[in-house]
Amino acid sequence: MMTRLQNRVAIVLGAATGIGAATVHRLRAEGASVIAAGLQPQLLEELARVSGASSQPCNVTDDASVCSLIRTAVDRHGRLDIVVNAAGVVVADDVATITDESWQKSIDVNLTGTMRVCRAAVSVLIKSGGGAIVNIASVAAFNASAGMASYAASKAGIIALTRALANQYGVHRVRANCLCPGWVRTPMSEAEMCAIAAAKGISKEAAFSELEARIALRRVASPDEMAAIVAFLASDDASFVTGTALVADGGARTPASARGI
Repeated sequence: MMTRLQNRVAIVLGAATGIGAATVHRLRAEGASVIAAGLQPQLLEELARVSGASSQPCNVTDDASVCSLIRTAVDRHGRLDIVVNAAGVVVADDVATITDESWQKSIDVNLTGTMRVCRAAVSVLIKSGGGAIVNIASVAAFNASAGMASYAASKAGIIALTRALANQYGVHRVRANCLCPGWVRTPMSEAEMCAIAAAKGISKEAAFSELEARIALRRVASPDEMAAIVAFLASDDASFVTGTALVADGGARTPASARGI
């Protein structure tokens, strides 16, 4: 394993499962000191034990919780170099029947939560001499599925926020980029596929098989594959990459087609 991130300090939000957990392992393997943060303390503690990271509970909808996480990074390590925003929720809804509560949940966690972390972190990144922000968006930002109105809107907002960050703070050597995954085998996508399978009257694995037939690479991704992209965007190998939305979907904008199988 490369050590591109030796002596870097990183925080990963949404670290308990899925892409977030895989990212913690990958950043640690590449030499970074990592604080794994999220809402599931027991999972975070086990992740920290196995990976060699440290952990801290953090609720991205609570500004005090976010600010406490950033202070912890500075208090423990004296700096902050990498911020990965992988906290997120999926809420199924459509425009004609969406409730304010459903809309607000997606926006509060996915978009406003990402903003809160970036807002708290950017001055610390600047003081550290620059750094990298990697926000996890989705291909839904480009090609939204029926029944995913608030999720798609929140993820599109993350891309716009990221580009604003990149343009504002590039002069301070802060890079900001988005990873836009397609289907990845995570607890979140498993739950989503279970709902699709139930609606079609088939098994979850049969639904995944039908989905995979529509992807150029004929499979869904693993969290480790997404974590590898995060590590690239966080590293000096991506030193001239900022303001981008990197799509990793196996060759298909699959969220738009999955419900039409």
